[in-house]
Amino acid sequence: MEIQLQELIEQIKKDGVEVAETQAKNIVDSAQNEAEKIIAEAKAQADKILSDAKAENDRMVKSSEDAIRQAGRNLLISFRESVAKELDAIIGETVNSVYSPDSLAQLVTNVVEAWANKPDVEDIEVILNSNDVKLLNETAFGTLKDRISKGITLKANDNFDGGFRISVNNGGAYYDYSTEAVVDMMSNYLSPKVVKLLKEAE
Repeated sequence: MEIQLQELIEQIKKDGVEVAETQAKNIVDSAQNEAEKIIAEAKAQADKILSDAKAENDRMVKSSEDAIRQAGRNLLISFRESVAKELDAIIGETVNSVYSPDSLAQLVTNVVEAWANKPDVEDIEVILNSNDVKLLNETAFGTLKDRISKGITLKANDNFDGGFRISVNNGGAYYDYSTEAVVDMMSNYLSPKVVKLLKEAE
C-alpha cells in the first residue's frame, strides 16, 4: 500500500512537471511570438519614418534647387534688362553726339544731296525741331537749296528732340532719322546680339 502511494505521488509529480513544462513552453512561445510581432511592427514603423524622412528630404532638396534655379533665372533676366538699359543709354549718347550742331548740318546736307540725285524724286521736305531748322538755315545748307533744282523745304516740328525726318514726292515716301528712331533701330539690332553673347557666357 505504501509502495502504491509512493508510485501515485511520483506519477502526480511527473504529470505536474510535464504540465508545468508545457505551460512554460507555451508562455515562452507566446512571449517570443509577441516579441517578434512587436519587433516587426517597430521595424515597419522605423522603415516608414525613414521613408517619410527621405521623401521629405528629397522634396526639400528639390524645392531648394528649384528656388535656386528660379533665383538664378531672375538674376539673369534682371542683368539682361540692366545691360539693355545701359546699351540704350550708350546708343542714345552716341546718336546725340552724331547729331551735334556741327555734324547735323553736314549729315542732312549729304542725305538731301543723295535723295536729290535720284531721278524719281521731285520734292524733298526735311523735318527738324525749331532750333535745328534755324541752325540749318544759317549754314551751308542754305546754298545747297540754290544748287539743287528740285524743291527743298525745311519744316519745323518739335514733337521730337533731335535728328531729322525726310519726306519725298509730297509725302509719297517718308524716312525717320530722328534720335528716337535711330536709337530704337540700333537697339533692336544690337540687343539680340548682346543677349546671345550673354547666353553663351552662361
